[in-house]
Amino acid sequence: MAAEPRIVIDTGPLILLAKIEALPVAARLPHQFIAPQNVMDELAAGVALGYQAVDAPWLRTIDLKSPIPEMIRATLDDGEAAVIQLALERGIDAVCLDDLRGRRLAKAVGLSVVGVLGLLGRAKILGLIPALRPYADKLLAAGARYSPELVSRMIAEIDG
Repeated sequence: MAAEPRIVIDTGPLILLAKIEALPVAARLPHQFIAPQNVMDELAAGVALGYQAVDAPWLRTIDLKSPIPEMIRATLDDGEAAVIQLALERGIDAVCLDDLRGRRLAKAVGLSVVGVLGLLGRAKILGLIPALRPYADKLLAAGARYSPELVSRMIAEIDG
């Protein structure tokens, strides 16, 4: 049996999954989710400020081997930069980022990028959720910034 594909996940997607109560859905996906310590630190800082905790015991935390290059740090926030750095350091092909700048940089360095909507689309395809639309609606209500065209196209393709 092949090992589960690994995905390095950022703070934003974890927060969105928590807000729409979809962390259990992500946990059932056939992926190994990994976060750099920087992401865990951002989540802890959010909780200290009164934001919702992200309870994801299935999430594995890995430290970076080397400092984040200044060029990346100047362009992205700490979590996004660390996600890309960790993926490159560990030879992990996929990252979960929703921020447009982070997505662009990840693609530019050859990484495969998925967002929360894409993860939930995979969950629907695998039969883990009955429909994508309710989750997409919750994402938009929670403040996710997806284009209406993207959401409509994914729902049409995945929900049928």
